[in-house]
Amino acid sequence: MNEIFKSIEKIAIKISNALKYTELGYTDHKNQTGDVQLKLDVLSDKIIEEEFKKIDSIKAIISEEKDDIQDINLDGKYIVAYDPLDGSSLVDVNFAVGSIFGIYEHELKPKNLVASAYAIYGPRLELVICIDKPQLYRFAENKEFKFIKDLKLAEKGKLNSTGASQWGWSQKHREFVKKLFDEKYRLRYSGAMVADLHQILLKGGGIFSYPATTDAPKAKLRVVFEVLPFAYIYEKAGGKTTDGNSNSLFEIEIKEVHQTTPCFFGSSYEIETLKKIYKD
Repeated sequence: MNEIFKSIEKIAIKISNALKYTELGYTDHKNQTGDVQLKLDVLSDKIIEEEFKKIDSIKAIISEEKDDIQDINLDGKYIVAYDPLDGSSLVDVNFAVGSIFGIYEHELKPKNLVASAYAIYGPRLELVICIDKPQLYRFAENKEFKFIKDLKLAEKGKLNSTGASQWGWSQKHREFVKKLFDEKYRLRYSGAMVADLHQILLKGGGIFSYPATTDAPKAKLRVVFEVLPFAYIYEKAGGKTTDGNSNSLFEIEIKEVHQTTPCFFGSSYEIETLKKIYKD
């Protein structure tokens, strides 16, 4: 496992450098979910694949930018699922973006997710690595990642990060968001999942929402390499997760690699409030 994390450190540095200097723009290709691939998406995916191919313990990799599982070493122990560059469409306006990694042991099942990590490329390069608890690392002047602190969510937060098409929200979700604003929550939403979830973690609480909508009843965030890795981090930080009805996002049954789901991550108060409104 340590070898995988060291590889993720190398990946983060390489992608961070690529973001600074690589040409922006689109390719002529679409990924499995129909999004036209940015040149940076493809480059980031290539960087990650090349690093993970060097590790004997990795059995297979799964990328948002690839259609299927790619075998690496059949004798390996881990399957690594990743989003190479979350929020890549925001690079041209210089917003913070990131890479997400979920590490599964032997099989692609929620209960087999044993570690998660993500890199955030902002004014500073940071990594959050989580096995038993999420830990924040920052890239320092000596060209190494320095441990900063453990991350913990409070029982109740102040931030509301709500995504998806507002015109397609259900009445229950509208009611929930109104309640948050009535309780003086601050709106914080950039459109990059990593950046928004990172902010809530570092500020100590709040909620990130990506609900079902009329145009996307199964929402748009991918279970295997976006939703579950962050669910792991948030629950290890003392928070809660749900799809709006479940007690945890880990109740999801994985049926396909690019499966999507509505998802909510946050402090206990916000998640329990959402579940009550959705149930009522």
